[in-house]
Order: sequence, then C-alpha cells, then structure tokens
Amino acid sequence: MNETIRTIMSRYSCRAFVGETPPDEDLRTIAEAALAAPSGSNRQLWRVIVVKDKSLISEMDDEGMRVLAAMPDKSMYERIKGRGGGLFYNAPCMIVIPIAQANPPVAEMFDCAIVAENIALAATSLGVDNLICGLAALPFAGEKGAEFSRRLGFPEGYGIGLGVLLGYAKETGGKPHELDFSKISFVE
Repeated sequence: MNETIRTIMSRYSCRAFVGETPPDEDLRTIAEAALAAPSGSNRQLWRVIVVKDKSLISEMDDEGMRVLAAMPDKSMYERIKGRGGGLFYNAPCMIVIPIAQANPPVAEMFDCAIVAENIALAATSLGVDNLICGLAALPFAGEKGAEFSRRLGFPEGYGIGLGVLLGYAKETGGKPHELDFSKISFVE
C-alpha cells in the first residue's frame, strides 16, 4: 500500500483534542495543501483562514451551541452535549473555509469539500488529528455571524463553507470507521 492510500485509510474524525496547537510549519504546509485543491473551472471560490486564537474559537463554539440550543429539534444539541458539550471539541486550532456563491449555485460546496479533504489528509499525513466540521457554520447563523465574518477577515460576498478542526487527540489510537464494501459496485 502506498503512502497516500495509507493516509486515507488511517484518517479518522477526532472528537476530543488536547490544548496543544500544531507547529506553524505544519499549519503552513496544511494550508498550502488546501490551496492545491482543484475547483470547478479553476474558479477557486474559497479562502483558507487558519485560526489559532483560542478565545475566538471558544466564542464561536459558545455562539454555535447557543444557535443549536435554540433549534426546535434538540437531538443534535443533546448529542453534542453528550460528547463533551462543544462543537469544536477543545480543538486549539481550526481552518475556516469561507466561500463565494458560484453560478450555478451549490457548485462552490463541492469545491469547499475538496479543500476540506485536502486539509484533513495533509494534517493526517503530518500526525495532526482533525475533524471536518460542518457545524462550524452554526456560529455564523447566529447574532454574531457578521462579527465573526469580519473578525476572521472574510472577503466581501463570502459566507461560511466548512471548518476543519486541528490539534492532537486527547487519547491515542483513534480508528477510522469500518469500510462497508457493499457500497461498491462495478458496471461492466
């Protein structure tokens, strides 16, 4: 098995981080891997924002949980509370991926997902645990959304796409999910 396949097969979603931030050199390499992501018609309707400000991450986490708690369906809120009580699982660092709307709409989300996967795989290859976090959009849906966009330096016309949490796992030995080979078919 080559190194790329080994990285893909070993990556898992970390949901409990210690407070240690990865070295700047690794964060730069991970951010550069994000920039290497392909995009439809090479539009690159995304930006890559590395956030190391733990108090800002905490504020965003609190606002996201407030938004989640206010939703009529409390099941997601209860699930997150049961996993430790925060959207960002004590991650000391995250990469936020703001996106601009494409034409046709929704195409930008595919590109954003590719950027996030590049980040996750680059991080894994460097020994940095990670979680692609769609719930990173919640803080931007609340009262402080515009403030967070401004503080993070979103370009005009950009909104939240995804976030990727980065750090080191609280407990070692995280395992990827089991592969369900029934999901593969070949048409010949």
